[in-house]
Amino acid sequence: MLSLSVFGAGFLMRPLGAIVLGAYIDHHGRRKGLILTLSLMALGTLTVAAIPGYATIGVLAPALVLLGRLLQGFSAGVELGGVSVYLSEIATKGNKGFYCSWQSGSQQVAVVFAALIGVFLNRLLPADQMTAWGWRVPFLIGCLIVPFLFLIRRSLKETEEFLTKKHRPTVGEIFRSMAQNWGIVLGGMGMVIMTTVSFYMITAYTPTFGKEVLKLSAIDTLIVTVCIGVSNLIWLPVSGAISDRIGRRPVLLTFTILTILTSYPAVQWLVADPSFARLLMVELWLSFLYGCYNGGMVVALTEVMPSDVRTAGFSLAYSLATTIGGFTPAIATYLIHTTGNKAAPGLWMSVAAVCGLIATLALYRTPEARNQYRAA
Repeated sequence: MLSLSVFGAGFLMRPLGAIVLGAYIDHHGRRKGLILTLSLMALGTLTVAAIPGYATIGVLAPALVLLGRLLQGFSAGVELGGVSVYLSEIATKGNKGFYCSWQSGSQQVAVVFAALIGVFLNRLLPADQMTAWGWRVPFLIGCLIVPFLFLIRRSLKETEEFLTKKHRPTVGEIFRSMAQNWGIVLGGMGMVIMTTVSFYMITAYTPTFGKEVLKLSAIDTLIVTVCIGVSNLIWLPVSGAISDRIGRRPVLLTFTILTILTSYPAVQWLVADPSFARLLMVELWLSFLYGCYNGGMVVALTEVMPSDVRTAGFSLAYSLATTIGGFTPAIATYLIHTTGNKAAPGLWMSVAAVCGLIATLALYRTPEARNQYRAA
């Protein structure tokens, strides 16, 4: 619980990052903002990777790791919003959903890559060496990738939509606009809760759930995580493209309802007779639900936000939701511990889907709203 709480603590910084960095991007431009967020993320990751152990510097070690995690969270608060808004503004007509889906799609590449590193390290290193120093390897690899990412982001051009704006809001104007549009931000937060709970349940929590609850091997759970990343990568752009053709609302409603009806029964079936095959099948089904919902949700969130505060509004809604969804591994662990029900994480996912359903109905409650963002 303590380890999972440190993981979740980074999400508490996301709303602050969304407001501060989101305002910076909406005023200074998408390209400059993406370079700044990458710099902050690199610093946080390097901090986690390079901190000496507890035996060397005592309690300062976990404190500095937590600091690095908070810095990562501050940067991540606007990272997804900044990239999604950039993609939506460079998308060709009628393809915004498909374009925006690749932001989440890129995250799945990271999931697969990280899980493969985990499989490799677990096969190569004994448990005591993994605990001693092996856990640092993924962070160090992340640091090595940063220079390449800097080159990519420096080569990006500013979006035409931003360049043609005659008025670029000040920080104060951005804050006032978000306060005036609090209902949209709250609705966006409701939509994102389902995404964040689903994502962290099927990716970050799967190794812990498989090993500690189902008593499967670490290798089996990491292999399943690799498969989940591949599955997500398939369904996200498919769903984004479908939402371009039939509209965002039908996609969002279909998959929130399916999640409400099936997530808990699926996890119940898994825990009744745990096995690698059952874990894979259940996680692939949950991946289908997540990927198809998120493919339509991200672009919908870029569209419902006022254009002058699009990045800040998107990022704030997303970050507020991740302060809940990011704690999914800890919440799932707590629910199992207090209820004695190993399938309790499925209930948590159903609750998140109810939030998504209510938010979708609220944001698309009028015929005008239902048609406004269809094939935008």
